[in-house]
Parts: sequence; structure tokens; C-alpha cells
Amino acid sequence: MGTAGLTGLGSVAVHTYATHQSQPSMTAHQSTEANATGGEADRFPDYDDLPDGQFYDPDAEYEPDPEYAATIAPDAARQRRERIGPTGRPLPYFPIPGPLVERGPAQIIAMCNQKGGVGKTTSTINLGAALAEYGRRVLLVDFDPQGALSVGLGVNPMELDLTIYNLLMERGMAPDEVLLKTAVAGMDLLPSNIDLSAAEVQLVSEVARESTLQRALQPMLNDYDFVIIDCQPSLGLLTVNALTAAHKVIVPLECEFFALRGVALLTETIEKVQERLNPNLHLDGILATMYDSRTVHSREVLARVVEAFDDNVYHTVIGRTVRFPETTVAGEPITTYASNSVGAAAYRQLAREVLARCHAE
Repeated sequence: MGTAGLTGLGSVAVHTYATHQSQPSMTAHQSTEANATGGEADRFPDYDDLPDGQFYDPDAEYEPDPEYAATIAPDAARQRRERIGPTGRPLPYFPIPGPLVERGPAQIIAMCNQKGGVGKTTSTINLGAALAEYGRRVLLVDFDPQGALSVGLGVNPMELDLTIYNLLMERGMAPDEVLLKTAVAGMDLLPSNIDLSAAEVQLVSEVARESTLQRALQPMLNDYDFVIIDCQPSLGLLTVNALTAAHKVIVPLECEFFALRGVALLTETIEKVQERLNPNLHLDGILATMYDSRTVHSREVLARVVEAFDDNVYHTVIGRTVRFPETTVAGEPITTYASNSVGAAAYRQLAREVLARCHAE
């Protein structure tokens, strides 16, 4: 790579100035603190001040893995020339967010796809952790009876006496009785286990059963900036509850044909919830996951998704890497387990893109 050329590839590709090459990289925390104090004000130039065709991503740090880089960007020359992201569109610059003046009420995001194994839980954990790195207070809600989100944060669901099930079904249950602190500062968890599967049956006879989760979360919203709900892989009553409570939906989509087929059914369900239960709900974005541009199939699926949903597809694309299954075993987000990895940088970029969309509304 040249001294002023491409230092990373794919959804987190960056161009840097030669004058910045010799300076040490900064973590997200250091970058935010520097921006707040003004001590490094000229370290990262404003996007409007950058020459055409160049941009700088202060969070992008990369593991030395050329094969992984190739899964995101097969055509580095085109990216360098046109600043094109994996989706085939110009890749915008998403600035580091500044500190908040006041908190809440929280934006509620449902991480939803009726197909399993598409990266919902991984994206919930790592998006939440990245938002927390940027000084946002985040609540993660495990709304899957399998308890994968809880396991991914180092919690054994089978050892829990109180879960989100108790908060839903028992009157007088205070959220603080169920709430767990995670190892990530500023990020809390409402855990789940197999007990939640009983709620879907018991809620059938309840009045306003679709709004049960919304009522349970209401007292907590002023304490957080974001609530992210990890939905179960189905379009049943629990998922409808999550969509009724949410303001936005993020759809993680594996770049594979069978995952693509289910998106139409999911968008139909979202539209029905909008019409009948939650007019404030909207599709915030489709997040391409497990992307490998070395395969024609991945590229074709991503191209079809962009063709169908256009601006509703996130610019950030999450590639395949062994780091993600490793983090599940470790019980922590990739942003702490492998802070300098491409996967961590991708989720930091996703967090900035989510925040940028919030500010654009």
C-alpha cells in the first residue's frame, strides 16, 4: 500500500494523508475525549475539508488478514479511485459522535429476521457495545427463549431465577430486579431463558397482548439512549411484541439466497404492525452480514438487496471472520475481545451510521 493510499478494505475502508501516517492510532474512547477537549482538534479533519476522493476513519484499525480483507473488497483499485463501498454505492463518512447533553427517552431498535443464523445476536451485542463506547447508555433485551444473547454476554440462562419472562408476566415486578450489568460500561441486559417460550402461550388470552413488552419497557426508557431487542427467529407473538414496542427495525441479512427469500415476508409483517399496532415503526436498515465477495453468490445477493431496498441498506457490511464465533465462546463483544480487528471496526462504523441516521431524522 502507498504512503497515502488505502490502509483498509471494505465497509470500513479508509484513505489517510501521508502527514497522518506517522501518528499513533487512537481508540474510540481516546478519539471521543480528544474531540470533546479540543486537544486533537486538527488530528482528524472535517469531512468537508477533505479533498475529493479521500476520507479518514479514525476508528478503523485492522487485523493483518489479507484473506479477510479480500472477502470485503475484491476491487481495491476501484475503491481507491471512487471510494465505493461493498454495496456498490459511494461510502459516506460517518463522524465520531460527540457527548450527549441529556439522556433519553431511548430509541428502541428491534433486531429482527425470522430466519435463524443470520447474525441477529452477534449484531445486537456488538452494535450495543459500539454505541456504549461512544458514550451512549444501552439496554439489550434478550427476547429469544434460546437465550443466545445472554450466553453471548457470559450469562448462563439456566442459572437465572428472574428473566424478561417475569417482567412480562408478573405484576409488580420491578425492572431493577431483572436487570443485569454487563462487562461493558454503559451497557445493561434484560436476560432470557426457556421460560420465555411459555409467555407466547400465556399472552394469547391477555388484553392488548401485543403491547406487553412495550408496557414493561416504558419505565426504563428515560435511563437509556438505545434499547436493542434481540428477537427470536420467527414471526410469532413475541416478535410482534418487539415490533410493537420498537421505533425502528434493523434486519440482519446473511448474504445467501434462502435468507433473501424471507425478507419479503418480514417486510409484510412490519407493514401490518405499522398499520394496526405501531404507526411509528419503520425499517431503519438492512444489514448485510457474513459477506464474502470472493463468491459470486454473495455479490449477487447483496446487489439484489441494494436494488430492491436502495437507501434502506446500510453502507456498513459485516464480513465473515473467525473472530465472531470466538467472541461467543469468550462471552464478550468483539469490540473488547479483539478491539483492533476489522470486525470491531465494522461494528463501530455501524454504530456511527445508526447515529447518523438518527440525527438525520
